[in-house]
Parts: sequence; structure tokens; C-alpha cells
Amino acid sequence: MKVIALNGSPRKKWNTAALMNSVLEGAASKGAETELYHLYDLNFKGCQSCFACKLKDGKSYGKCAITDDLQPILKKIETADAILLGSPIYFGEVTGEMRSFLERLLFPYGMYTNPYQSLFPRRMNCGFIYSGNIPEEEFPRVSHLRIMEQMLELILGPVESVFSFDTLQFEDYAKVVADKFDPEKKEQRRRIEFPKDLKKAFDMGARLCSL
Repeated sequence: MKVIALNGSPRKKWNTAALMNSVLEGAASKGAETELYHLYDLNFKGCQSCFACKLKDGKSYGKCAITDDLQPILKKIETADAILLGSPIYFGEVTGEMRSFLERLLFPYGMYTNPYQSLFPRRMNCGFIYSGNIPEEEFPRVSHLRIMEQMLELILGPVESVFSFDTLQFEDYAKVVADKFDPEKKEQRRRIEFPKDLKKAFDMGARLCSL
């Protein structure tokens, strides 16, 4: 089994990345081969509305026609068994890079039929990791994230997600202007709750390769 993972955070060794690594460890525990890509390392843009992917009998029908760093990864996803996506929450949304990636990934496969159909060659297991500075009780404010999960399920396959709440945002709160937060409480949550989130991520990775 092959799992492709996309990190939509600019940080490679912090909350989102740590959670994604746990998911991949869970997948590997079931014998999966894994690959991780950092979107901020890639030179690409979102959908450019060229509609080449929608042209009847066009050479790019059902595929993104843009040639850039994302193109070879999109090809690999077509042969993968599962996909893992991870993003911190910025202003209530996934990062711009993750949003641009999702546009490029999903739009070419979506068919303007009634009802909607997908050109993706098969059903694929999908996992989504979110990390956010907000406490869990504020989650309803970002519940619209489920809309993108619904699109993933429609076009690719079943989706499972893990959200890590109230994460440690800074390594040293004394160096930043962030009076809203209690550094001791943040550190305590990091010690007590974040390992539980890592375990949830690991278990999700194992399930993605067992379904």
C-alpha cells in the first residue's frame, strides 16, 4: 500500500508536521510505503480556470494541465492507495498553500454532471490533520472545514480527520507579543494533551491502511 502525504504548514518540525509523522508511522506499522511532501517547498499556484481539464476530447481532460512542481505529485496520487493532508488553521481556514493544492487536486476530477460524478479512477482513503490555536469549545467557528472534507469524499473517497486543539504556537512566549495566552497553560497542554493527539493520529494512519 502507498500513502502520499502533503504538509500544508510552513513549519516542518512543529504541530502539524509532528501529527503527520505520527499518521505516517501508523500507516507504516501496517506495512504501507509512505511519502511526505511539504507544500511550502514547492513552486505552484492554485487553479487558474483554464478549463483544459473539462474540454471534450481534450488531451488534458480529467487532469490538471498546468506544468509546475505539483504536476509529478498529482500523478503519484493517482496510483496511491491513500492520501494524507495536514494544515494548521489560519483565520479559520486551511493555509493558502493547502487550499491551492486542493483546488488543483480535486477540480480536474469533478464532473459537472447531474448528479456530480468523479473521474478519479477508484475510491481512495483520505485523512486530514488540523492543528489550531483555538480551544475545542470554539471548534463550531471553523466547522465549515467539513465542506472541503465533503468534496474529498465525493471526488476521492472516505475521509477521516483529527483536530489538535489549543496547540503551543510559539517555542518561547516571552519573545512575542501574545498577552492573550497563558504560557504555562499552553506548555501544560502540550505535555499532557498533545501526546494524546499524536496517538489519535497514529491510530488514524493505521486505520487508513486497514479499511
